[in-house]
Amino acid sequence: MDDRSIVEIQIDRSVRSRVDVRTRCHLGLPVVIDVPPLLEDGTPFPTMFWLTCPLARLRVSRIESSGGVRAADALIESNALVAEQHAAAMQRYESERSALIPDDWDGPKPSGGVAGSSGGVKCLHAHYADTAAGNDNPVGEDVAERIEPLACTAPCVIANETGMERNPAWVEPR
Repeated sequence: MDDRSIVEIQIDRSVRSRVDVRTRCHLGLPVVIDVPPLLEDGTPFPTMFWLTCPLARLRVSRIESSGGVRAADALIESNALVAEQHAAAMQRYESERSALIPDDWDGPKPSGGVAGSSGGVKCLHAHYADTAAGNDNPVGEDVAERIEPLACTAPCVIANETGMERNPAWVEPR
């Protein structure tokens, strides 16, 4: 199966850059893709790791909708160790992304840490994707503890007679 087509079905829209799968689920489907700091049209993009897995996105959205971003910010503010780890993750993210920008690029560049944030938590999806991509990120690690395992019993995308489609038999595992 073609990763680009799978990701477009997973996220329900076209992608605007190449699709390089960073991590896959136990069924072999993309969970996180790498996104370059400059999209195909030159648009700066602050998010290096994009969460494509429908199950992970659903579960992270539930955390966000119940005040998860505010809770993460409060934890960072109240816990010096978490604040230090968060700052390190943000700096690492920004440095790694900046290193991917061609030296001769003179157009706009993405800035900030995870999801382009210049301080606190902006998006739990991006923090979880950073962790799922193999990086140390205390916010993403907290989210991972709350949403994993991602143990689907059926794939979210399947082949059909004309290509691929979202699997109508896919359901959230309990």
